[in-house]
Amino acid sequence: MTVGIVGAGQLGRMMALAGYPLGLDFLFLDKDAKTPGGQVAPLLAGELTDRKLLGELASRCDVLTFDWENIPVEALEGLPGKARIAPPLRALAAAQDRLAEKRTFELLGIPTTRYASVNSRADLDAAIERIGLPGVLKTRRLGYDGKGQAVLRKPADVAAAWETLGKQPLLYENLVPFQAEVSVIGVRGRDGKVEFYPLNLNVHRAGILRLTRAPYGNSALTRTAQRAARRVMEHFDYVGVLTIEFFVTRGRLIANEMAPRVHNSGHWTIEGAETSQFENHVRAIAGLPLGSTRARGHSAMINLVGELPDRELLLAERGLHWHDYGKTPRPDRKLGHITLNESSARERDKAVIRVLRRVDRATWIAIR
Repeated sequence: MTVGIVGAGQLGRMMALAGYPLGLDFLFLDKDAKTPGGQVAPLLAGELTDRKLLGELASRCDVLTFDWENIPVEALEGLPGKARIAPPLRALAAAQDRLAEKRTFELLGIPTTRYASVNSRADLDAAIERIGLPGVLKTRRLGYDGKGQAVLRKPADVAAAWETLGKQPLLYENLVPFQAEVSVIGVRGRDGKVEFYPLNLNVHRAGILRLTRAPYGNSALTRTAQRAARRVMEHFDYVGVLTIEFFVTRGRLIANEMAPRVHNSGHWTIEGAETSQFENHVRAIAGLPLGSTRARGHSAMINLVGELPDRELLLAERGLHWHDYGKTPRPDRKLGHITLNESSARERDKAVIRVLRRVDRATWIAIR
């Protein structure tokens, strides 16, 4: 069986590496053959919206998936060939538009932020009047890693935010005073079977995920998050891995956003779970039985952003695993990640502190 992946970033690369031991083959489509995925599997080079290349990908593969949720749905509709598409395009469409995403959460009874659609300055003024300040103004599409958004804390912030973002459809929502950020990662097979990984505790800085620790041992919040993810997966007749990010505020979960794909906060599962999120995604879309999602001890993932630290020095750390995506360094670019695995949360967190002091002192200061 051949799996086609639209987009050949690090997520696609890790899917292929997880799928090869299962006897699967892979073919990527990306505009640059030197991408992380292109270093480990054949690649069709061209734009992700090129219908001719998408048609060739569909004709040469049994199933298509993607490693980035902002691929236009229209480009993937009605492709020739035999290939199924998973996750389903309805889920992809909802995740691409923050307004559709919020409405999906509301429809399924999943608590989310108070929000309003904004298409004009008058809409924004009305939204602020109704929802209040502080709030966040976001583009409805193409926002990730903190891009395409502005925090409005006082009336004087409004004009500058509108000047920067106001030429496209927007969403305004209240700024949630949260105590923690968590994510739930689930996987649903073609037979409807669902499995969940332990809840992840995440730390973001400048809009970019810097640190994940798992399991996050709050059983009540874990059950709530899993119920929400199950509703979303059943609603879309979902196949593959789905992630939902939440704010934890006053003991409750407020859904922030969902990702219809494998997720940065699940990278720890490569070494820290019996079956990684990447392997379970390709198992699900290929129609294979799902693997166990049980955690192997207590794990952490540290993103390597902007530049790679000294590999030889860090590899001396017991229980440390190094992942280099093969990218050219540049500011705010995710170049790789480190995972740590220990038998207890205490030992894991001690290792996290040691490593963060070497590779990301700002995040180390933030969690001390």
